[in-house]
Amino acid sequence: MAKKIKDIFQFKKFSVKHDRCTHKVGTDGVLLGAWADTQNVTRVLDVGTGSGVIALMLAQRTLPDVSIDAIDISIKDCEQATENINASPWPEKVRIINQAIQTYESEPYDLIVTNPPYFIDSTKPPAEERTRARHTETLSPYELLLHAKRLLSPYGKFCIILPNVEAQSLVSLALKQGWYCTRLCEFRARINKTTERVLFQLQQQKQETVKESLILYEQDEEWTVAYKNLTRDFYVKI
Repeated sequence: MAKKIKDIFQFKKFSVKHDRCTHKVGTDGVLLGAWADTQNVTRVLDVGTGSGVIALMLAQRTLPDVSIDAIDISIKDCEQATENINASPWPEKVRIINQAIQTYESEPYDLIVTNPPYFIDSTKPPAEERTRARHTETLSPYELLLHAKRLLSPYGKFCIILPNVEAQSLVSLALKQGWYCTRLCEFRARINKTTERVLFQLQQQKQETVKESLILYEQDEEWTVAYKNLTRDFYVKI
């Protein structure tokens, strides 16, 4: 994976510090940053940016004139994300904004991405900021869908990653709100394991769902060809 040295993740073209972030760099964010469809986008919004890792991945994957806004309610996360952006090759391309999506106003985006809070009913961690990052108290599934639709262009794409149960629940709610699930990828560690994460794309235009699957490991600890192909532009060891 990315090389981790003292709370620094070194990717091929940029590094990410996350020692002061509420939500650390993990496989979920890397998956979403590599999987989200960036074709024909000019404006991107990253909701709950944390360290800024997804915004940076999208900056690497998109044309120079694409603008990326990354919002988060944590001032500490925004401060560290700003440091990461300023140290990257794209300091003029990504803008960090300390604000909740519920009050955020902007021109429409072509692509919105989020690795959102998802522990709806589990025991909450003691730290308030950790709670905000991993639970839905400050951003309910309904609000997430409502404000994403408000900020998305009519033909835009909304890409999300969630655990399997939460993903099914959010897709069901989205369909009731007039969204269409146009792309869906089930991610699991091994072929004989259950689905651990689901990446899915919502749009306001009706289309058939393109279904995919992704497996992390072969029978040993070697990454699958499909996973390497998805992440090879980022992980140092590929």
